[in-house]
Amino acid sequence: MKRQSISQSQYSSVDSELKRQQQPVFNRSDRFIQGWYWAMPCRDLKPGQSQSISLMGKELVLYRTRARDVIALDRYCPHMGAALDQGKIEGTTIRCPLHYWRFDHRGHCVEIPALGQHHNVIANTQLHVWPTAEHYGMIWIWTGDTPTHPPPYIPELEGVSCDAALSYRFERNCHPNVLMINAIDAHHFNSVHNLPLEVRFKARAINDNALCLDNTTRGGEASKFVKLIRPLYKNEVTYKMCYWYGSTGTVTVGPDFFHFHIMFALRPIARGKTEGWTILITPKRLAGRLINPVVLWITQQVAAYFATGDIQVFQGIRFDFKTPLEADQSIIQFAHHVNRQKALNWGDWSSVT
Repeated sequence: MKRQSISQSQYSSVDSELKRQQQPVFNRSDRFIQGWYWAMPCRDLKPGQSQSISLMGKELVLYRTRARDVIALDRYCPHMGAALDQGKIEGTTIRCPLHYWRFDHRGHCVEIPALGQHHNVIANTQLHVWPTAEHYGMIWIWTGDTPTHPPPYIPELEGVSCDAALSYRFERNCHPNVLMINAIDAHHFNSVHNLPLEVRFKARAINDNALCLDNTTRGGEASKFVKLIRPLYKNEVTYKMCYWYGSTGTVTVGPDFFHFHIMFALRPIARGKTEGWTILITPKRLAGRLINPVVLWITQQVAAYFATGDIQVFQGIRFDFKTPLEADQSIIQFAHHVNRQKALNWGDWSSVT
């Protein structure tokens, strides 16, 4: 298949544009996009329990109240730095294990037993509260003050009640931005997966934090494989992605009459690496208890296919985008979209200036 390389002048223009964009964050290990990031599976935090997590360099404590609400606070007590996850959950509050200072779900200190409730001290003692959500079987944390958009979802299933299953957890030796490029890398469908299609994508933004890329290619009619599956599609072979906050991606595939939905929930970890979960998703059905486990099992096989052949590449890759081709336009669009989003500094989560 003939591929047209972008000229040096065109590449220099692309490269310069990426560098000129305000608050560049694409493939950076020292900053990340403000947004929703997965914290832990919902099933791992029971009522009355607390757990600590490290998220983009910040240490947090999560606890679930008896009413099943999930609260996320800075992990360490502001008095002497005791780890609050070692403390006790009391109603909607958490008590420090050292001096028994008690903090409510808003981060306010509401009791200091040894000081006999000195209100001036209590009023000036507060922990930061981070917004949380439970979605697709996962607890998510918003890394800013007030969420501007919802946690990542399948656009086709917006507002639809779904069943979800966590498939497997994984780590890769590259940044989430680089790992997500794999799903829109038109070249590798031919080389790694041997698909006889010249894949093209059409990009559209749902909002400033979500970019959808839909397959618009109908080629490959000479292939026996394409001839076999073509009757299942009225138009293009369904292959849709949606990228949220530069880190979490959803994939929708399947014939016109039945779609499979997969979410790759990623987050950056130290040294520019990635930690993630594969989440399998399907709409609730009238006979869902019988049908949906089968659907989710098939979805798992589809998800495994996407990973086959790519794992070793992304364990050893050192991303350096020096020679983009015409078919790489979707990757360039994704990089631009990432760099237009609000960037935060690793560790303290302050805005990049």
